[in-house]
Amino acid sequence: MTQPAVRLLDRTQQALRRQHYSLRTERTYLAWIRRFILFHNKRHPASMGAPEIESFLTHLAVHEKVAAPTQNQALSAILFLYRHILGTEIAFPLQNVRARRSHRLPTVLSRDEVQRVFSGLSGTHLLLARLLYGSGLRLMECLRLRVKDLDFDLLQITVRDGKWLKDRMTILPESLVPALSDHLLHVRRLHEAHLKIGLGAVALPDAFAVKNPSAPFDWRWQFVFPARAVSRDPRSGRLFRHHVGPAGLQRAISRAAKSAGLTKRVSCHTLRHSFATHLLENGYDIRTVQDLLGHKDLKTTMVYTHVLQRGGLAVRSPLDQVARVPPAATHMPAPS
Repeated sequence: MTQPAVRLLDRTQQALRRQHYSLRTERTYLAWIRRFILFHNKRHPASMGAPEIESFLTHLAVHEKVAAPTQNQALSAILFLYRHILGTEIAFPLQNVRARRSHRLPTVLSRDEVQRVFSGLSGTHLLLARLLYGSGLRLMECLRLRVKDLDFDLLQITVRDGKWLKDRMTILPESLVPALSDHLLHVRRLHEAHLKIGLGAVALPDAFAVKNPSAPFDWRWQFVFPARAVSRDPRSGRLFRHHVGPAGLQRAISRAAKSAGLTKRVSCHTLRHSFATHLLENGYDIRTVQDLLGHKDLKTTMVYTHVLQRGGLAVRSPLDQVARVPPAATHMPAPS
């Protein structure tokens, strides 16, 4: 029974690439489909349906206690398999199996806390962290930046193929221009050195390299934050210089927050949350912040109005006013 499953996964992989899903999504979907098949003792998905999907999702929620986004991710992968590979629509209401996501307020740092985190970073990690906070970028958006995406004259960054495969513009902090310029000089010297030994190519989106064979070696298409060594592209098998991975920066920011004595759970995304909140505190229009963040729905951006400085929807507690009044005497008068 294992051979049909292998062929099925190959077809699924081809469909994901045909529809331009990212490599990370491709790997995640294939892993969930494989787990679904193994959970049902390697039965072919064509012989299963709504009851088997529901039992698998129930197992994830009850026995493995996965979070709601993880459960919904598994459901999306399985539905992709049935809709796009098997040509079958699952006939049950999705609200019965799709986990309800909890609406949590984002963790936001104060300006002083941001500085304390920065003080625990150095080198490229510090530059990346300042860019995440200064431009409101998602982690992978920042790592995937190419040289041509930075406009030092207009002080703006073009984010290509962000969430939902949408492009957008965001701000390039003027204070970062000197550090970024020095960083790019170093990266360019590295790029030119690799060109001399037959390396220096970078992977390009879609089939652009076919249309322009010289583009992979063009300086404009190089990653702003390249990895130290070349690696083999998992799709084409060719040697390319990839961008730096996310794990190093994630660990560095977590260590910096602990060293600073912060009790908040700080991640790379916390810097993006702080960017949005501090812009609203500075009086910028919420729709401007929405555009800079690349949110599809204004409701997503509205969450930052709940975590503005002073907390509690920026409402001042009545206790703070009562505390200004001298407390009345609480002792009983001495007997005469």
